[in-house]
Amino acid sequence: MNSGNSGSPLGAEGFNDGHSNPPSGAGGILEVCANGYESALAAQIGGAKRVELCDNLAEGGTTPSFGQIALAKKNLTIEVWPIIRPRGGDFLYSAIEFNLMKEDIKICKSLNCDGIVIGILQFDGSIDKTRCVELIELAKPLPVAFHRAFDMSNNMEKALEDLIELGIIRVLSSGGANSAIDGVETLAKLVKQANGRISMMPGAGINENNVQELIDKTGAKEFHASAKSFVASKMAFRNIESKMGSFEDEYQYELTSIEKVKALVKIIEKT
Repeated sequence: MNSGNSGSPLGAEGFNDGHSNPPSGAGGILEVCANGYESALAAQIGGAKRVELCDNLAEGGTTPSFGQIALAKKNLTIEVWPIIRPRGGDFLYSAIEFNLMKEDIKICKSLNCDGIVIGILQFDGSIDKTRCVELIELAKPLPVAFHRAFDMSNNMEKALEDLIELGIIRVLSSGGANSAIDGVETLAKLVKQANGRISMMPGAGINENNVQELIDKTGAKEFHASAKSFVASKMAFRNIESKMGSFEDEYQYELTSIEKVKALVKIIEKT
């Protein structure tokens, strides 16, 4: 990587290293937020070009296990980008949590992941540039994307410029709203502000029924969706008096749907 890019740990060409926005005139890209290897496999079968590999989607996604990452990298041909997030909740991390993130990045490098996804804020809601630089440097040569911690920043326009300066190649955002559709006007402004310097990728609540509106109104080329469905448990015996977690019905679980991925890809790739 060219280290001559002023202020950018990834170098001037970081956004154009094969992991960036598709060139003008090319079809769009679907990234699937996969809650494990099985969902990542479904994403690939459905035609997605990349997965953000996560665990614990109920809390917005946390770092997946070694086994999940290892199987994904062993058996998939599409890009695998694990999220580096030690817990749910806010994005202000303790020293212990930050050290955990660094160890997880080392694991991702050892497993030859295609990139990693991070997100760290300071207590005032600004991007924690110092810690981001440390993680970006540690991740090299892997490219780095920034997740929806961006939506929780105190000034998204300033945050976007900070991430460009850092060499982040892609930002996941709902435009600061509960869903990308609700934040569509802000997303359009952010895509315009980015102006090809970084990929603004809409995400949150995206499905085959609303993605065309996001394409038309934002001008984005990359889109992020979980495309998940509930799968019924095959358990014959069911103890409904006890619960293991917060789901109302624990005799079902979520997996990415091949058919939902196909439906999204069909729309996105024609853009």
